[in-house]
Amino acid sequence: MRRRALLGGMLAAPRLARAEARAVRVVNAYAAGGTADIVCRLLFRSLAERTGRAYVVENRPGAAGTIAAAMVARAPPDGETLLYDATAFAVNPALFGPKLPYSAREDFLPVYLSLVTPNTIIATDRFPPRGVRALIEAAKAAPGRIDAGTTGIGSAQHITLALFNAMAGVEINHVVYRDAPTLRNDVAAGRVDLQVSNVPGTVTLLAGGKVRALAHTGLAPVAVLPGVEAVAETLPGFETFEWNGVFLPAGTPEGIRQSLNQALNAIAAEPAVAARVAAMGGIAWPNAPAEFAQFLDRQYALHARVVRSANIRID
Repeated sequence: MRRRALLGGMLAAPRLARAEARAVRVVNAYAAGGTADIVCRLLFRSLAERTGRAYVVENRPGAAGTIAAAMVARAPPDGETLLYDATAFAVNPALFGPKLPYSAREDFLPVYLSLVTPNTIIATDRFPPRGVRALIEAAKAAPGRIDAGTTGIGSAQHITLALFNAMAGVEINHVVYRDAPTLRNDVAAGRVDLQVSNVPGTVTLLAGGKVRALAHTGLAPVAVLPGVEAVAETLPGFETFEWNGVFLPAGTPEGIRQSLNQALNAIAAEPAVAARVAAMGGIAWPNAPAEFAQFLDRQYALHARVVRSANIRID
């Protein structure tokens, strides 16, 4: 009762505040253990504790997140099924085109942008270049002979590599891996020169001591990667990042969306949650559904441009 009283003003929608209500299904588009899964569970575990209502996270990875998104697009718009997705959500319209089994813009309501984190370029210790400028010089001297691994065509990291190639005027090969552990092992062993990752993944990799962060793709210094330069220092304006966010099926009452947004903003502001996100290298700030929608519009435009110019395709 005390928890419900505490949030009574914030969570005006009874559907969110009643402990006796049915569990909310949170469909996560990514596998357990990754950045999206960690942040998703952190948020919804805290939300469950605050409201007394169960939020059950269900991992449905595959097909660049489209399996999970298609499931939620067909769900009843009653606030009892949510989608937790990431950067690929804004890439997929350009990547799949008319083959996409839903409309990203029309079948979903953006609720809350939960995390933004820069991407990174990680190098094996055996790779000679020690900075972005040196990497560009090496790539120009040996076109097509430097390899960079990611875990998916059209992923945030693939977009980062394609944009880097375009802006630097180089040709670094994209090597696609089926899973992150294999890629990590190959970079550590020197079998592939570079890996494009995100900051949370990089922090974990650096602990092993066999790789180094060559650069990050943010515009501001990254606290958990001290001394690591930004690509933008050499290529002005270069910025890419991975993001996470929460969506509802289109048609869900606006009161449910606003109440959920307010609740998630409050959870993210809790010191323990904010500290956990910051320790991963994530960035979070208060945002409303309309702000998240505007953010998505910019993401759709950027990714459509990169997918088209780099001729990225799912065969």
